[in-house]
Amino acid sequence: MKFKVATQSTSGIKDYFIQLLKRNISYREFCALDDVSFDVSKGEVVGIIGTNGSGKSTILKIVSGALRPTSGKVEVDRKKVQLLTLGTGFDMELTGRENVYLNGAIIGYSKAFLDEHYDEIVKFAELEDFMDEKVKNYSSGMVSRLGFAIATAGDAAEILILDEVLSVGDEFFRKKSLKRVKEMIHGGSTVLMVSHGMGTIRDNCSKVVWIEKGKLRMVGKPEVVCKAYQHMNEVDSSDNAPKKISEVS
Repeated sequence: MKFKVATQSTSGIKDYFIQLLKRNISYREFCALDDVSFDVSKGEVVGIIGTNGSGKSTILKIVSGALRPTSGKVEVDRKKVQLLTLGTGFDMELTGRENVYLNGAIIGYSKAFLDEHYDEIVKFAELEDFMDEKVKNYSSGMVSRLGFAIATAGDAAEILILDEVLSVGDEFFRKKSLKRVKEMIHGGSTVLMVSHGMGTIRDNCSKVVWIEKGKLRMVGKPEVVCKAYQHMNEVDSSDNAPKKISEVS
């Protein structure tokens, strides 16, 4: 999967188009994923791990159909796919109430569904007193809680894709959200999930895919792959640690 990245920075969309018309914009090619291939069987819960920028979310977007790969192919019935990611489609100038309907529509919920589940969404997000406030005045935790409550309001699809949906809120809310996600992923769906929490991956996944810098590093049992991944991070941390004076010659 390759992207074109502008080599010049611009101050905004207006400036970008001005520079584009002046032909002052040049691009470099960035390879986000390079020859990554793996299988997911029906009913499997597959975790995808890797350091930031390794291509994990890109994989999920390709599988869900949000991105089209520049090479290779994905064999999946996208009518059965549901991608859950927090805060997608939020308009900070709208109220929490308005964003429930905007974000819900983007996910694919009907207005009738949102009308029926509105109170449940608000209660789960713990935002009963703030729904008529503009989202730009919310804390990041409040935005995340609302995004999670909207994203998980419906029944789980046959193929469920979770992009860091558990990194949300305080400890109490994380426990509550983890319980809801466990109910979804263990209800018979085929699941692809990205998480930096190795405990979450070990406890819920039957297989783990490790992507590093756009390349497939390892596929296997959670305990084996997670251990190898954590070992790499420990080695990297050790190599980057400041040296003691006695170690410097």
